[in-house]
Amino acid sequence: MLSFHLARRDVAWGLAVVLAITLSGLLAVTAQATESPLTLEAAVQRGVAQAPLLAARSADTDAMREESVRAGRLPDPSLTFGVANYPVTAPGAFSLRSDGMTMRTVGVMQTIPSRATRDAERSLASAQIDAAEADHTATAQTVQERIADAWIGVWATQQKRVLLAELRDESALAVKFTQARLRGGEGSAADALAARAETAALDNRLEAVDADLLAAQASLQRWLGQSVSVLAEAPDFGQLPVNPDRLEKNIDGQAPMQVWQAREQVAQAALAQARAAKHPDWNLSLMYGKRAPGLSDMVTLQVGVSLPLFTRNRQDRGISAKQAQSDAVQDAHEDARRAQREMVERTVATWQGWGRQIQRYQETLLPLDRDRAKIALAGYRGGGSFQPWLDARRDDIELRVSYAEALAARAQLWAALAYLLPTPETTP
Repeated sequence: MLSFHLARRDVAWGLAVVLAITLSGLLAVTAQATESPLTLEAAVQRGVAQAPLLAARSADTDAMREESVRAGRLPDPSLTFGVANYPVTAPGAFSLRSDGMTMRTVGVMQTIPSRATRDAERSLASAQIDAAEADHTATAQTVQERIADAWIGVWATQQKRVLLAELRDESALAVKFTQARLRGGEGSAADALAARAETAALDNRLEAVDADLLAAQASLQRWLGQSVSVLAEAPDFGQLPVNPDRLEKNIDGQAPMQVWQAREQVAQAALAQARAAKHPDWNLSLMYGKRAPGLSDMVTLQVGVSLPLFTRNRQDRGISAKQAQSDAVQDAHEDARRAQREMVERTVATWQGWGRQIQRYQETLLPLDRDRAKIALAGYRGGGSFQPWLDARRDDIELRVSYAEALAARAQLWAALAYLLPTPETTP
């Protein structure tokens, strides 16, 4: 009787486990079904809106704006106090009352930089703000491209899985045919084993693709902050959102190049600041002196001016250094411009080349290979050799993998070109 109750309890426990697994599977399927498909555009917008890297660049821009408020302003005044005309020799040494000229002083001193210096400081601060904003724009373009690459990685892996999964029915059919011929005494055990081996090899391919899909989803989650398994239909990667000719003609307007324009402005502002050092600075001091009782107090007003007389080894050297730095930035800018133009032209050419290859895959290579495999399997069923189907099957798998890789390569090049020009969303 005890064993009967234990058996009933084990059966109930097993049913509960099965029910829990079934319910969890149904919940997962329901959640996946209710998850709205994520478009590429929505992924990019969501990722940009919450990218910590862009928040850091915005903070840098805010810091530059705060710094610019104090640019060109007068420095803080200095408070001075002490003793003037204090005797240190006889008669009356070390006495504050022995000499009528001795007095306790308190005063204020203000340095007044030249107008050229203050204007140059304001220009430099403004150029640094522009540089921070350009850096933000370039970073936003990079973030957009990386998010698009992550979305494309998931999409391309899903495409590869679909292409390979389409061959499973044919694999099962080949196993069925070889076993039927073996039972009929016409086939061979080697053919039956080869068919099963091809099926297992296809399953291995699918397992590897599933692992790649999980990795690609993790890359997309890194930008979106949540896992995404359902993607919407991909945009037409055969059409760019911006005309390639416009990209090739508008090199300086592209996001990566705006940083160089800002660097030139900073270098020019630094050069103007060095030249302003040749203008004299002023200082003003006011001092009140308290003398001994019975004597009148005194007020002293002094005006000072710097004398940049020996500029050859001072200010001129600084000007020459800043001029050389400005020339270096301009030359580097030109080199970056040429490199960017080369990158755009090479990327456009490669993207167009992948488009022609993909069209050839779709119109010629894939249909021919499919027909070859079907004809080979039909020939085996009619009594022919099994090897032609094995050869066609292996070629078909490799062709489908190559086609999926071509789709991914073209899509990634599309992303590299689509986000080159800044948009209002990427400009601070």
